[in-house]
Amino acid sequence: MSTTVKPTEPGTAFLTTPVQESAANIFTFEDRDDEQRWIGESAATFLAREVLPRVEEIDTQKPGVMPELVKKAGEQGLLMIDIPEQYGGAELGLLTSALVASELREASFSVAFGAHTTIGTLPIVYYGTEEQKQHYLPRLATGEWISAYALTEPGVGSDAMGLNTHAALSEDGKYYILNGTKQWISNAGFANLFVVFARIGDERPSAFIVEATYPGVSTGPEENKMGIKGSSTRQVILEDVKVPVENLLGELHKGYKIAFNILNIGRLKLGAGSVGGSRSALGLAATYTTERKAFNKNLHEFGMIRKKLAKMAAETYAAESEVFRTAGNIAQAQKSAGDNTENVFKAIEEYAIEASLAKVHGSETLAMVVDEGVQIFGGYGFMHEYPIEKAYRDARIQRIFEGTNEINRMVAVGTLFRRAMGGKVDLMGKYPEVEARMKSDQQPAGVGEEVPAELHAAANILERAKDATIYATMQIALKYMQNPQALNEEQEFIEYLANLMIDLYATDSAIARAIKATHQGNEQASTHIKLAQLATWYAITRIRSDLDQLIITYIDEARASKVLSRTRAYVGDYMLNGVTLQREIAALVVEKQGYPL
Repeated sequence: MSTTVKPTEPGTAFLTTPVQESAANIFTFEDRDDEQRWIGESAATFLAREVLPRVEEIDTQKPGVMPELVKKAGEQGLLMIDIPEQYGGAELGLLTSALVASELREASFSVAFGAHTTIGTLPIVYYGTEEQKQHYLPRLATGEWISAYALTEPGVGSDAMGLNTHAALSEDGKYYILNGTKQWISNAGFANLFVVFARIGDERPSAFIVEATYPGVSTGPEENKMGIKGSSTRQVILEDVKVPVENLLGELHKGYKIAFNILNIGRLKLGAGSVGGSRSALGLAATYTTERKAFNKNLHEFGMIRKKLAKMAAETYAAESEVFRTAGNIAQAQKSAGDNTENVFKAIEEYAIEASLAKVHGSETLAMVVDEGVQIFGGYGFMHEYPIEKAYRDARIQRIFEGTNEINRMVAVGTLFRRAMGGKVDLMGKYPEVEARMKSDQQPAGVGEEVPAELHAAANILERAKDATIYATMQIALKYMQNPQALNEEQEFIEYLANLMIDLYATDSAIARAIKATHQGNEQASTHIKLAQLATWYAITRIRSDLDQLIITYIDEARASKVLSRTRAYVGDYMLNGVTLQREIAALVVEKQGYPL
């Protein structure tokens, strides 16, 4: 079992903890131990040798190819990472499995792999009875059996708890009889078992382990999708399916716990996969700029192309920094919680906000990267023969999977306010000192010598932006905290605040990682610093805009002008020659023909 242990920071600490303090505590991609590096390299090798040569077969869903590849992944030990050793697993933990997810960069295979190893297996790992674990987990660990997760239903998308599939106890008390239809189920075409959610009466949903061979289980035809065409996506139809009572998963009427807790892990891994996809797409684009000429110059010699390459790299750096910071925190929290499932998921819940932010930012960064990649390829990027076209189509689902990005924004803000009301996030305690500083135009003390000189300006404006966000949010939110339902109706407010949290967390993570790389004497520390500087430069522009809109829209007109002026002055400017920095980073990207780290 991997022994990497890092100190844990409290959930949402990034809002109130100076970035230089966070730098000493967080896990970064560079902190991987030898075992994690080896497993990551093994995953990348498996992808290169077994998956990528068969992309056309995968995309056309050649019969048998995808289940064969998933089973081969099992033979290589890649399916057992999260499964305890006593059930045939490797028990290497979430951090290692997130690292593997970032290496599996063929989207359709990644979907099949993730559906099996995360949402299809972890419910049994965490909520299964001893008998269920002994019976199913060894088969899932090797790929002998492939699993799927059946939650979504026709007409029931983001409102997952509004499902209509029903279960009724048989007269002899030996079976639950399930009826209903599940929709858009990944791996449905070849799965051996499904984790199915259904209602008993009008109670909250329960979860069941349903084997594909049970009479009454069938699937619809493959869906014709925009992207991830090689993944199996079908309806799962349940007609009087007799499920043994011993296949009830977890507690009766508490399937929602399984659904929401497992989805937090799924969101984090999806963020990791998005980062891997961004790195891959950047590699395609960077290489193409060295091969394609226009007006007797290589593409990478043009300023607008350099700008694109630099932005792709810097935003990927920020997304990667927050994903593995979150994974490290959750992994250590799980380790500290021991074997008690309730304690484990309380530990995971501590970072539910960060998991949602990492999923949203990772998927939206990927969307930007593949879009810019197509633009760099020009007309060729629109052609099927060029892999950036496939990357563009495949990336679109990431903003819908594991809760749409809109739902995840709502989750992040709603959780923040619940914690603030419960005293777990001390926004109310922090607010008076922030307000006093802003009213007196007294900016927070600047960072000290522990921050490299090149990052002083970035770190200082980040801390001022955190203060301004707390100030503006609390000015508005106090009236909603006693009435969460009223807050839910103000979705524009939720979106602005969620966007601020996304940019603050990503920027804080990028700067903290660059500080840590410098302190560790990393030979690429200067590249870390450049990427963090540019990521901050981009984020501050968005932060200013979202702060402006929060204030203009939600503070009464009599005070809005004053609050707006005060906030703008307090945040101040980030004086950076962005063009020069973009050129420097683009040169590194071209030299490496991809991500510069």
